[in-house]
Amino acid sequence: MEYVIGIIGFIIGALLSFFLTKKKIDNQGAILLEEAKKKVDEIEKNALKKKIESETLVKEAEKEGESIKKEKILQAKEKFLELKAQHEESVNQRERKIGEKENQIKEKEHKLNEGLSDLKKNRKTLTTELAEMEEKKLALNKKVDEVNANHRRQVDLLEKISGYSAEEARAELVNSLKEEAKTKAQAQIQEIIDEAQMNAQDEARKIVIQTIQRIGTEQAIENSISVFNLENDDVKGRIIGREGRNIRALEAATGVEIIVDDTPEAIVLSCFDPVRREIARLSLHKLVTDGRIHPGRIEDVVNKTSKQIEDEIIKIGKKTVIDLGIHGLNSELIKIIGRMKFRSSYGQNLLQHSREVAHIAGTLAAELGLNPKLAKRAGLLHDIGKVPEQESELPHAILGMNWAEKFGEHPDVVNAIGAHHDEIEMTSLLSPIIQVADAISGARPGARRQAMESYIQRLKDLESTALGFSGVEKAYAIQAGRELRVMVESEKVDDLRAKELSFLIMDKIQNEMTYPGQVKVTVIRETRSVHIAK
Repeated sequence: MEYVIGIIGFIIGALLSFFLTKKKIDNQGAILLEEAKKKVDEIEKNALKKKIESETLVKEAEKEGESIKKEKILQAKEKFLELKAQHEESVNQRERKIGEKENQIKEKEHKLNEGLSDLKKNRKTLTTELAEMEEKKLALNKKVDEVNANHRRQVDLLEKISGYSAEEARAELVNSLKEEAKTKAQAQIQEIIDEAQMNAQDEARKIVIQTIQRIGTEQAIENSISVFNLENDDVKGRIIGREGRNIRALEAATGVEIIVDDTPEAIVLSCFDPVRREIARLSLHKLVTDGRIHPGRIEDVVNKTSKQIEDEIIKIGKKTVIDLGIHGLNSELIKIIGRMKFRSSYGQNLLQHSREVAHIAGTLAAELGLNPKLAKRAGLLHDIGKVPEQESELPHAILGMNWAEKFGEHPDVVNAIGAHHDEIEMTSLLSPIIQVADAISGARPGARRQAMESYIQRLKDLESTALGFSGVEKAYAIQAGRELRVMVESEKVDDLRAKELSFLIMDKIQNEMTYPGQVKVTVIRETRSVHIAK
């Protein structure tokens, strides 16, 4: 019974426990359900809020987009108006330029028409004058025929009267005049000889020679000497050196005569070649500044200065072509142009003359409607044949033409160079322009002196005469052509041969050249022994 009661109690407890647990669970589920409903409501509220915010953002974005759209449209309109204004300005400028070109063309056409009209008038006048000249020529020929006929009749009449023909009478007259002239000439020669013997023949010859030489020197002195200034006269002794060895070494290295006299604080450098004079002047300046003056140092300085002058020549050539706006010139032609600065033509600086011709030719070509740049190029190069490094037998125009052709110049430029002295036929309109420009530049008052050119040519001929002998290394004409110094190679020429060379050169000069006064030929043979200590 107790067992049943226990079981019944257990069942009742279990049921109570179940119902209590269920109630508890139901309560908890209601609470959870309530919380879930609250969370759902909260989520719905948040979603609604975010939806409202999103709609607000979308509206603001749409407003901002519309504002940006309007702003961009406005900017595009402004840019369009700006580009339109620029385009209109560009079109207006182009139209103005076209208008100016049309005016220029009309003006040139007007000038051309006037020129053609003048040409027609001149041609008509020339035709009239030619007709008149032809009539006068016919009348003159008629008169000449009449004179010849009268002369023939007179000669025939004289031949009948005298019994001599015209040729016989002429021959007898010439013979009688020859005899008379010979007699008078012999009498005058005898009188001159007697008078010269009475007045000391040697002294008279000396005075005449010195006078001729002094005149030649005075004519060339302006373009053949440079004055080197010194700080004091004490430097002169160091330049001369012991027994004159320094000054002799300097003269032998440069080919320039160095005159050290009583002139205070100055030394005179004399030479017809300006390049040599400049090398000597710069070398002297370096030696005096450095203070070390001896033969070895002199040779080293002269060699370095020669290289410096070569570099300076290239710089001068480049500057000249840049100043004239000439492009694409061969480097060898640029070097030749630079050498023009140290050359003169008829007393006129060759580079200055060539620049002047280039400017004149460019202006003439522009006025005639030709290429001014090509004209400037031909004007600058027209006298390059005057500065050869070695003497040439060709005329300078032909030599310059050959160089220009060799270095790829335009055919019109080549022809203009060769034809500016009429050595060849002109084949382009550029050639007469260069010839006219050259004549204009050379025709200025005082621009040229013919005597200077012939004087310098005589000095060059003196040097060339000596250089034609075997064994001669250098030859320098100094003292205005009164002395020729010849340096020979000691290995090829001995002392006896040096004396013989001096006589042979003197004899060739005397027989083949024309010169005033006398020329002293000095042959110098120097033996050197060089060893280097290492």
